[in-house]
Amino acid sequence: MTMRRHKYLIAVLLALALVATACAEGDAETTTTAATGTTAAPGTTAAPGTTEPSDVTADDFEAGDLGGIFIGPGEAVKIATLQAISGANASLGTDQVRAVKLALEDKGTINGHEIRLAFEEDDLCRSEGGTIGSQRIVSDPDVVGVIGTSCSGAGVPASKIVTEANRVMISGSNTSPVLTEAGGVAGPAWNEGYYRTAHNDAVQGAAAAKFVFEELGLTKVATINDGDPYTQGLTTAFEVNFEALGGEIVLSTAVGADDSDMRPVLTEVAAAGAELIFFPIFQPAGDFVAGQAKEVSGLEDVELMGADGLLSDTYVVLAQTKGMYFSGPAVPPTAAYQDMIAAYEDRFGEAPIQAFHAHAYDAAMILFAAIEKVAQVNGDAMFIDLRDVRDALYATDYQGLTGHVVCNEFGDCADPIIQIFQNTDDTPDIAAVRANRLAEYVPADLGQ
Repeated sequence: MTMRRHKYLIAVLLALALVATACAEGDAETTTTAATGTTAAPGTTAAPGTTEPSDVTADDFEAGDLGGIFIGPGEAVKIATLQAISGANASLGTDQVRAVKLALEDKGTINGHEIRLAFEEDDLCRSEGGTIGSQRIVSDPDVVGVIGTSCSGAGVPASKIVTEANRVMISGSNTSPVLTEAGGVAGPAWNEGYYRTAHNDAVQGAAAAKFVFEELGLTKVATINDGDPYTQGLTTAFEVNFEALGGEIVLSTAVGADDSDMRPVLTEVAAAGAELIFFPIFQPAGDFVAGQAKEVSGLEDVELMGADGLLSDTYVVLAQTKGMYFSGPAVPPTAAYQDMIAAYEDRFGEAPIQAFHAHAYDAAMILFAAIEKVAQVNGDAMFIDLRDVRDALYATDYQGLTGHVVCNEFGDCADPIIQIFQNTDDTPDIAAVRANRLAEYVPADLGQ
């Protein structure tokens, strides 16, 4: 719980001048978290022009078992992003940070308090990035929630750190079943207080398998993951569903995320007789798989298929990706989404550069709605009970850009629609690839 106290010295009369002047001296302001009892430097400051002190303090509000955050007059509601904003996968996180900023501008304020993006941490699309970035964020006791991570591998440690600090975390692009649920039971990395507006890869894996078996008519597939929770979860979901349809997984193998020589693995794929390689991995490893596949004897006619981790302007522009298939989230068909795209282009000077900007926008909006719903207001002060925020998010029922956002008990909130795209353009960009839609699946189409 954040505590604030103010002391003011009473004005002293200057007898000779018979003029009264006021002197005020305030104690150094501190903020305290109910969860840890630790004291930190103040995270927010009064807005310009705020001159009158408030008599309201955190003690005037009631906090639940997770504590709460006091927001004084002129102070901001603080949120954070934890996204991949550097390296080969920077487009994935940059796209989502931009969407959060648009949502923040669209929402404006909560009960008259500015919403401030206090941190823009880099998850590096790796476990260590998720760990370090989340630790920095929760060191500020006034941050209510985090929009992130970009990558499930970063999300596993980050979700644990953020939720154990009694805050909430909502991802627009984590899709691994381990973070929420698989088969109706909690995943091994599930944490209360973690949510996502992205689909669960149990759905995407089934959709990709159905397309390959029924639409392409292929029966022999090799899968390649890179050991990360996202790529392992998605290849596993694909394999289970492909075999259930009657297909054969001739090879299930892995590469390192930093590997550049894929020829040994691709030679194994050729020897196994694969007709298609499903490799839902990230850059830069994905660059080398596509670039070297046709150089290996026996793979001249093999089909290549990636997933949403490679649906990026930095990947589809590569010459070796022409002809590739991709699975990923649906392009929203609504006018509201087109308005968001126009605002994005106006604000950032280019069209969206990855596939999850709308999901990140919706993630921010449901966080704002939850805060507004539970906020306790007293005059120009506000108190956010952290247990109430969690409960409000689990009760989310929101019509967003990505569809009807309703959160279940495991934090899966998406209205999942998976589309299949193909890169057939000589000079492609992400918009051109996503416009070349070959198939669309919803859970009911997949027996889910």
